[in-house]
Amino acid sequence: MTPPEPIRLSKRMSELGLASRREADEWIERGWVRVDGAVAILGLKVLPHQKITIDQRAHAQQAKRVTLILNKPIGYVSGQAEDGYQPASVLAVPANQYLAVAKPGAPNPPPAKAVRHQDLFGLAPAGRLDIDSTGILVLTQDGRIAKQLIGEDSDIEKEYLVRVRYTKGGRLPEEDLKRLNHGLSIEGEPLRPAKVGWQNDDQLRFVLREGKKRQIRRMCEMVGLEVLGLKRVRIGKLMLSDLPLGKWRFLGTDEKFS
Repeated sequence: MTPPEPIRLSKRMSELGLASRREADEWIERGWVRVDGAVAILGLKVLPHQKITIDQRAHAQQAKRVTLILNKPIGYVSGQAEDGYQPASVLAVPANQYLAVAKPGAPNPPPAKAVRHQDLFGLAPAGRLDIDSTGILVLTQDGRIAKQLIGEDSDIEKEYLVRVRYTKGGRLPEEDLKRLNHGLSIEGEPLRPAKVGWQNDDQLRFVLREGKKRQIRRMCEMVGLEVLGLKRVRIGKLMLSDLPLGKWRFLGTDEKFS
């Protein structure tokens, strides 16, 4: 059996979910990472069996990084501004924080976390949601969450409700519904199996484990469907629930995507 090859320490830390690679390199430079008890240096390579320990100062820094859940409206792009459209991150201001209110017969919601000046800077979208779509968009300062949601090995489900019109008249043939579930390709690359079914007469429910650019719209176009409305309602275990359009809230400490 071929022995494992050593890999860069920051890559190993990312694989273990300890930090993003950039974050890991920063900690190594600060002397906050030890391998088998010895202070690590930048560029060090390690083997899988070696013990990596992180200084408490790194954990404290990481704990301060926040993640927001935004209900993105139509007309905002997910990432950098383009073609005169603003990025969704401009909505992450104190005035748009969602303050949940108690409902009769329901448990009291947790108190809203106060917004600190540094909470609303350095937020990056963990995934895309096109300009014509609404729903959950994750903005985060935490590289671990970005890797979990959009990394190469991510297997997190994303659920969408898609209002459609069949352009060929009548109803979408069952064979084409099966193709939406598995059998379509984009730019020559086969899409991963999806879960697609009718929610009601004019609305489909899509559950995907990938997120290519305008993927659902392109899938629908291939089978003769026109998309009239698209909303992302779930990422992993996290539901959109009653978060109003254009509002955001902090990801709770007890909330997980998987």
